[in-house]
Amino acid sequence: MAETTTPKPAASAASSAPRSYSGGGAGASRGPARGGSSSYGGSRGGAGAPGGRPGGARPGGRRPFTERAKPEYDQKILAIRRVTRVVSGGRRMTFSVALAIGDRKGMVGLGTGKAIDTSMAIQKAQKAAKKNMLKLKLTKTMSLPHDIEAKFSSARVMLMPNRGRGLISGSATRDMLLLAGVKDVTSKIHSGSKNKLNNARATMKAFEMIGTKVLHHKTESDRVAAAAAAVAAKSAETLASSEAAK
Repeated sequence: MAETTTPKPAASAASSAPRSYSGGGAGASRGPARGGSSSYGGSRGGAGAPGGRPGGARPGGRRPFTERAKPEYDQKILAIRRVTRVVSGGRRMTFSVALAIGDRKGMVGLGTGKAIDTSMAIQKAQKAAKKNMLKLKLTKTMSLPHDIEAKFSSARVMLMPNRGRGLISGSATRDMLLLAGVKDVTSKIHSGSKNKLNNARATMKAFEMIGTKVLHHKTESDRVAAAAAAVAAKSAETLASSEAAK
């Protein structure tokens, strides 16, 4: 038998024509943009985008720069150690801090503090150092007037002016001299002690020979309060004089 074949229908011109994405026709764009824009790849988060962020700068940008207040005295932590005490319930740990402060203009102080937290121990050491401030009697070149020597416990320190050779010192003695603003001094530790606190206390004992203790130390808040009281007293006096003149 002869096989019969059925002819295939011819493809339509619309389906056989190549699809174009360029031009201004209906098929020019692939679809609407996300942000509701008519162009492809429109801005994300526009006015018509559901749940989009409104335009503009990102909220919570950079914080404004605020200049920190300069501290009244420079400080240096000489030693910090952890102290463990055994009690009935276990071990109790605290921190001990030795701290030196100074204004680099002839005033220097040394203090210690102990607390369960390092920040609290530093604050206590600062208060103790302000109570033990010394005002040194230095020369015009911010040097020592003569050789001084002092001993505390096993630490023995000698300070000598060297006339323009700079600060030649080490250990805690150098920190104390820098905070006091002393220049052109050579220091010598005659003992083999490595204890920085004892060396600093020996240096403070040497400073007592050429310095005077600041009995009533005034903080910055005390100075501000005293200035405000003086202004108030002056204004009251002016008001009283004006009333008397009338």
